[in-house]
Amino acid sequence: MEKGLIEVYYGNGKGKTTASLGLAVRAIAYNFKVCFITFFKPRDIFEQGQGKVLKRLGIEVHDLIPVKLHSYKKMGFEKGRKKCLKALSFIEGTFQKDYDLLILDEMNIVLREGYLGKKEILRFLEKKPEGLEIVFTGRGAPQWLIERADLVSEIRKIKHPFDQGIKERKGIDG
Repeated sequence: MEKGLIEVYYGNGKGKTTASLGLAVRAIAYNFKVCFITFFKPRDIFEQGQGKVLKRLGIEVHDLIPVKLHSYKKMGFEKGRKKCLKALSFIEGTFQKDYDLLILDEMNIVLREGYLGKKEILRFLEKKPEGLEIVFTGRGAPQWLIERADLVSEIRKIKHPFDQGIKERKGIDG
């Protein structure tokens, strides 16, 4: 691609990660080089679900914080922030690999919780290779990221089975 854009998928509805997965499949079908990085997805669940399929498709996959957010918070904010700074450094390292598409699944949660800040992410985006498309997913995208992005999709919940007491269904919800 000549110019890679910044995309943000956010909101309280189901489908943000699913939309990014669809984009990854489309990109790989056109022989794009894709990297999918996720946060706050337990490793065993991720590796048995979408992570397994992405790897089969030849997509590089990294689960940088392989626990749910409530478990992550137990380690304390400063320790969590240090891990996120280390993760950001790792992500910047992917810029050397000539990816066409980089998906940062649940990165909006990292930003919402304050583990990474505006200055750090804007600096990160300034380093982005010209042809790299970057997608941020997750609830709670900050307004400054929405303003910086080239494409923003809000996924809004109208109705959800969870509201009726239906628990997460393997293979459908997570």
